Amino acid sequence: MSQPETEKYLARALKLAVEARGGVSPRPAVGAVIVKDGKIIGEGTTEPRPGAHAEVAAIRAAGRKASGATMYCTLEPHAHQGVAPPCTEEIIEAGIKALVCPIEDPNPQVNGNGFRRLRSAGVEVITDASSEQRRAAEELVAGFKMLVTTGRPQFTLKYAMSIDGRIATSSGESQWITGEKARTEAHRLRYSSDALITGIGTVLADDPRLTARNADGTATGRPRMRVVMDTHGRMPVDAALLKEPGDVLWVLGEGSDMQPPADNISGNLEVVVLPTTEGRPDLTVLVKLLGDRGCCDVLLEAGGSLAGAFIESGLVDRVAAFIGPVIVGGESAPGPVGGNGFVSLADALRLDQVTQVALGEDILITGRVVRSDS
Repeated sequence: MSQPETEKYLARALKLAVEARGGVSPRPAVGAVIVKDGKIIGEGTTEPRPGAHAEVAAIRAAGRKASGATMYCTLEPHAHQGVAPPCTEEIIEAGIKALVCPIEDPNPQVNGNGFRRLRSAGVEVITDASSEQRRAAEELVAGFKMLVTTGRPQFTLKYAMSIDGRIATSSGESQWITGEKARTEAHRLRYSSDALITGIGTVLADDPRLTARNADGTATGRPRMRVVMDTHGRMPVDAALLKEPGDVLWVLGEGSDMQPPADNISGNLEVVVLPTTEGRPDLTVLVKLLGDRGCCDVLLEAGGSLAGAFIESGLVDRVAAFIGPVIVGGESAPGPVGGNGFVSLADALRLDQVTQVALGEDILITGRVVRSDS
């Protein structure tokens, strides 16, 4: 198969995987496309448990035509019995002659075993791909890799700030520092996240819904979990986020004087009381809780205090900074990251794999945090 052909069908598989991300954890988001005689005859994405994996969904869509076809997949098929049967056996039984897949599954239970099983059964396995598509495939499962190798999710710190580094005016006004295209991208980030964390200060100041929404303003049902860090139980019973679909995890600190939730609170509200450290619920306990619940990708949308606490705890893995062409000024106007900060520039948080994207008049800068032990 030619390189243009490979890139074309892998691009389609990657697009399918992107659409699944944020809705299938603890499974990785995967896309699969089956091609025969230059035509797509079946495609699939990872389904939430107990649904099918992407490869099986694509095989079912292709039916008997899958025999002798080529499958393009964004992640190595698994060869072990888990919640779902081995995808490798489905591929072999369907008569797929070749698999094009750029990366191995980081799960220690897989990690090359899927490729070996397929090759032993006579399926040609091709891992050649462009560096760009390989990076895209790796980025899609970065949160899953974090979960299966460390037990915790991947955390992305997202904020919008003015060109002079302010997230609000001195009076607390923050809507809107960035424009419509930037806000659309922010909703895409929410859509692709398993959970979103914010602090009670943001809830009280902005009364946000914290949902991913379509262009017409309707909620998409994502992220599936919204987490409110509220040490003293100050969240109002009429908070807008409680009226939206999806689970809400209300995280309180031990000794909170919170009253029992009123009967008129709707939605799936769960109250969790965590031990406190430095005046807030212990972040290490929260991280374990989210990992135990199978969250792969978590978005942090909070004020400077909570953002600073996550950074100082070494929990921020990625940053998505939206910058609007406005100057706010004012010594008391808040910035995106609070806390104690770093005394030395040598110790400051640094990013690599940095990208800059123009979104109308705004700029989105993303990057991955450089780890000293990496």
